[in-house]
Amino acid sequence: MLDDLDDIHPLFHGAPTSTEFKKLRKRIVRETREAIETYGMVNRGDRWLVCLSGGKDSYTLLAVLHELKWRGLLPVDLLACNLDQGQPGFPATVLPEFLTKMGVPHRIEYQDTYSIVVDKVPQGRTYCALCSRLRRGNLYRIAREEGCTAVVLGHHRDDILETFFMNLFHGGRLATMPPKLVNEDGDLMVLRPLAFVAEQDCEKFARAMNYPIIPCDLCGSQEGLQRMQVKKLLDDWESRTPGRRNVMFRALQNVRPSHLADPAIFDFLNLAPGAAQPGTEDGLPPALR
Repeated sequence: MLDDLDDIHPLFHGAPTSTEFKKLRKRIVRETREAIETYGMVNRGDRWLVCLSGGKDSYTLLAVLHELKWRGLLPVDLLACNLDQGQPGFPATVLPEFLTKMGVPHRIEYQDTYSIVVDKVPQGRTYCALCSRLRRGNLYRIAREEGCTAVVLGHHRDDILETFFMNLFHGGRLATMPPKLVNEDGDLMVLRPLAFVAEQDCEKFARAMNYPIIPCDLCGSQEGLQRMQVKKLLDDWESRTPGRRNVMFRALQNVRPSHLADPAIFDFLNLAPGAAQPGTEDGLPPALR
């Protein structure tokens, strides 16, 4: 897509003309395209349900995907979707008005999951897990109703890193949000095209575009969340050693099963000097190849 004001999607009308913003925009678009290509997210003719919460990350996701489509680089149909979860004071008119003004095909769905979460979660416990499950279930349903092949989420590089460390510190496993996965029912893809994009860039982009940000008052109302603790830890590391997040994310793409300790993913039992490793050089048991 060109930067000529006569040839841009309405989502980018009023974009700053500064060199700094143009570099930011190009970086986010490049990293998003790289993630899409790296993980093979696109099948021509697919229909994507682009989940829009009203936060900075989902606005960035929506804009960048429409830019790629505008350029002819994303051969899929895009349907924006907001799930209004019934949170008190949620500005229900903001997103419909914004999407209509921008000419973005969309669906707004109301489901009062807020009351369920508040009722079911014991006092002092965090809402995130149940809230996320209820939201995801509704999004899967909507995707099926709309004939979509994928549910597309706005999780970025920092979300993926934070989830990795939460699993490491609290879950006792090495796992995180993958950029691409199949849902449990096996009928939908779940995609995270912003997997290579830094949270800071999403924030700068959405603020520069003056998108109408809607905060999440449900989880934002709770203090001491594990994710916030991990975020502070990563912020501290980044301030001490700039670029640390990039290094850690590269590590997630450079896994060596033989240098971990899980016998389910590396055949330690048959490891011996001079012995040929069963199967291929990766040392994986046959069931995992």
